Amino acid sequence: MTTPASPDHAEPWYLLGAGNMGLLAAHYLQRAGFTVIALRRDDTPRLDRTLILPDGEAVMLHLDCQPIVRAGLARERERSSRQDPRAPSNDRTNNVSSIPPAGSAGLSRARPAPTRSAATTESTTIRRLVVACKAPFSAAALGGLPLAADATVLRLQNGLGSLDGLLPAGARRVEVVSASAVKRDGDAHRVVAENDTWMGESAAPGGPAAGAAEPPAWFGPLARHWPKLHWPDDFRHRQWRKLVGNAVINPLTGLHDVANGHIFEDPALAAEAEQLAREADRVLTALDPTWPGDSLPGVRALAEATAGNTSSMRADMQAGAVTEIDAINGWLLRQADALGLDLPAHRRLVAAVKARHP
Repeated sequence: MTTPASPDHAEPWYLLGAGNMGLLAAHYLQRAGFTVIALRRDDTPRLDRTLILPDGEAVMLHLDCQPIVRAGLARERERSSRQDPRAPSNDRTNNVSSIPPAGSAGLSRARPAPTRSAATTESTTIRRLVVACKAPFSAAALGGLPLAADATVLRLQNGLGSLDGLLPAGARRVEVVSASAVKRDGDAHRVVAENDTWMGESAAPGGPAAGAAEPPAWFGPLARHWPKLHWPDDFRHRQWRKLVGNAVINPLTGLHDVANGHIFEDPALAAEAEQLAREADRVLTALDPTWPGDSLPGVRALAEATAGNTSSMRADMQAGAVTEIDAINGWLLRQADALGLDLPAHRRLVAAVKARHP
């Protein structure tokens, strides 16, 4: 068994975004023996969080915080907070994370996990980073971070493209697609379901399929402690499946303020969902001719499986918060524009969401 003292465990993981999914990822990393140092924009010394697993076990997370405040970032953070009152902590719905407050290490069951001192990152080079903040806050969260030129970055966010242009040219970006669900439950974070999670290399939309590269050395030890974690050859298609599901379900439930299952119970919404899925398939097939182009049945199955759930975008719109529409439907529109395609249903939806939450 790999131990925390092994060479692959010597380099810590830094965490941006201590919301629901960020905390779950930190739990798995710590369980695998990795040190996690979560980053924070203020000088809070420690955060204490409770993660409730599906079997009811309560895992205490004692997070030693590490400040990374810089003047320019503080101004940007203040501006973002004025735009979105939930920006500092957007962690009460499934699969939604925030820019930290966050902290490091101390994840434990019977005994504390290994920790690092909470010295500022001003003198630290970050070689491993988990980005679990909401997509709209990526630039503010990453701005000025001392990332190594060859840093490994795990992107645990909804949508696509949120880190484009924000990382060093030599960084290795590993995309994470998770079907697990976590929600805020009072002062705790309840893991509703530990479902499949897939990781794969990031790739340009028209380039070779992501996931073709061999997994990094740290993946094996992590997969032994992260339930149902996979490194598939068809990663890009799995990532696009989730994107289409989000692009149909999230904005429709947000605009109409309904639970996921209502979409296919309402004939008008079902027809709109069909058009959205069909348009998404058009652009994805143009990007990759091997795309099956049959998204609607999967979207319907997802909506029915989560019938009573509130999507992250619906929760954002209920709270008057900035949504992730630009990273989801907006990504599809940007690809369509580059290909000379028109996606009228997606364009209408993006305009409608932004009219309420610019």
